[in-house]
Amino acid sequence: MGKVIILIGPPGSGKGTQAELLAEKLGLFYFETSKIGEAKLKQAKKGDCVVINGQKYSLAQEKKLSEKGILWTPEVVAFWVKQEIEKLSNQGKSLVLAGSPRTLYEGKELIPLLKKLYDPKNIQIILIKLSKEQTIWRNTRRRICSECRRPIFPSEETKKLTQCPKCGAKLVVREDDKKETIKVRLKEYEERTKPLIEYFKEEGLKIKEVEGEQSIEDVHKDILEVVG
Repeated sequence: MGKVIILIGPPGSGKGTQAELLAEKLGLFYFETSKIGEAKLKQAKKGDCVVINGQKYSLAQEKKLSEKGILWTPEVVAFWVKQEIEKLSNQGKSLVLAGSPRTLYEGKELIPLLKKLYDPKNIQIILIKLSKEQTIWRNTRRRICSECRRPIFPSEETKKLTQCPKCGAKLVVREDDKKETIKVRLKEYEERTKPLIEYFKEEGLKIKEVEGEQSIEDVHKDILEVVG
């Protein structure tokens, strides 16, 4: 049976970067919720909806939420994620997740499924800690790859980069990476993602904390130590 590592933390804590490193180091499949959602929204035509339990959710509305820094509707995210995870589990893949769950609703939908597919003892939660000040500073100065959407946060190693180190495409600034939008994202994390921590504990899942205000390499090293 495979295993699952879930990374949580505020915007800018480097969850995606660390997920990529873990996937490469441990042979895991990096499940990118944002890419799945962005692809579905990009392909959506005017008036397209997703129907969940008889209720329609507008994909145009989901796109507007993202532009404002607000999390996608939990029912929609959980629907997309559960579909994909079942496919990956059937393929025998171990996973690292960095974009879901982000709300209590998603957690209550996703964790029971993961327990069923992977067994509780094979699920690990890593909380990457980052101060509010660092969250705002990093996100208002980050760039992303125009093709693969990889985020590049400010550091001595990245300040001179003009191309994505992964695919070579041009680095650009996201239109919604403004201080006001970042504050909305941070508020979303505090009010909607943080409650997941108590839920994980109630479900008997252990949470290991790692300090995110370090170099990428040091954060990666600390995560490897706690996942064993």
